[in-house]
Amino acid sequence: MYLGIDIGGTKTLAAVLDDSGVIQEKLKFPTNHDYEQFLVELAAAIRGFAIQDFTACGLAMPVTVFDRKNGIGVNFGNLPWQNVPIHTDVEKITGCPVVIDNDAKLGGLSEALMLKAEFSKVMYITVSTGIGLSFVEDGVIDENFGDGGGRSMLFEHKGKLTPWESFASGRAIVDRYGKMAMEITDEETWSKIVRDLVPGILQLIAIMQPEVIVIGGSVGTYFERYGHLLIAELKHYELPLIGIPDIRGAQRPEEAVVYGCYDLAKQHYGTTA
Repeated sequence: MYLGIDIGGTKTLAAVLDDSGVIQEKLKFPTNHDYEQFLVELAAAIRGFAIQDFTACGLAMPVTVFDRKNGIGVNFGNLPWQNVPIHTDVEKITGCPVVIDNDAKLGGLSEALMLKAEFSKVMYITVSTGIGLSFVEDGVIDENFGDGGGRSMLFEHKGKLTPWESFASGRAIVDRYGKMAMEITDEETWSKIVRDLVPGILQLIAIMQPEVIVIGGSVGTYFERYGHLLIAELKHYELPLIGIPDIRGAQRPEEAVVYGCYDLAKQHYGTTA
């Protein structure tokens, strides 16, 4: 059995998955912004599972600066935690080996592994409260890319340089239109949203040259409403040397991260299938 823990800025999802990656138990609870209290609540959640024997745990967190060598979460995007020894702390709670990564990277790993028969280079863009990024090649996360997400990409917007996620994320959609993605059904509004997504996607295509781009997160959940608009808009900018790759919605947009936790834990500590 494996444990997957997806820490978000507002909620945390803990799940027990069997050796085949099927969720057996899961529990969602609010993410306490007090780190020490969060650890207490995480421990209580895990103790509540009927299954307690874990081979390993995969942990996802919204970290923007992560000291991977020492397991220290230095800075978090949507949480006030700083310089927390999260690797050691979670190993004490779970009683098993723990492997940690950025939440978007783990969501990307999950989606990429489901596409491994078709593509070797997968770009994952999660559009939720913020914008997260992941690049996976041959089933392995590129750790040199993506920690900063959409906040690290600057574009001219309304006359000044602005982080991409400030005008194209789910939060930006709510600020601009007064609606969440799930509430938007008209094509005119989605066309405007797509135009804000395009600059960042074009830059990522030019730099990383993925074979496929997968859109996940809360906005990715509604890909069928705007996917055709996004593809058409991107095609306007296609060049002979830089083609537009396949663009798809995530297969598991809401739970991709916790499945990625399982995938990473099994890569590090599981047996070969």
